[in-house]
Amino acid sequence: MKRLSQSGPTTNFSFRPELRVLEYFATQRGDAERGPMIRMSPTDARIRLLVAGELAWVQGPRRNELAVVEIDENIPDGSLMARDIAGITVSERVVVTKPDLDSSPKKVG
Repeated sequence: MKRLSQSGPTTNFSFRPELRVLEYFATQRGDAERGPMIRMSPTDARIRLLVAGELAWVQGPRRNELAVVEIDENIPDGSLMARDIAGITVSERVVVTKPDLDSSPKKVG
C-alpha cells in the first residue's frame, strides 16, 4: 500500500475556472453609472461564492482589477460582461475570484 507523504499542508486552491468575455462596455465622463463592473450568471457566481454588489478580482491576461459583481440570469454559464476594466477585451478569458480579506498580508524578507 502506497502512503501519501505528510510534508506540508495538502490544501489545493488551484480550481480557478476561466470565464469568456462576451461584451465589454466603456463609459464616458458624463455617464450616470461608471466604474469597473462585471455581470455573470447565478451559477458562476455561486461557484465563486460571490453575491450581487460584492467586489471580485478580475484577473486578465495583462492586469488584475477589482470590480463590482452583478448577477444576470441572461448571461450564459462560463461567460461574463464587463464594464470599464482595463486590460481585457472581448473573447478573452479571465479568472474571477473572491478577494481574501481574512488572511493577514505576507511579509517579504
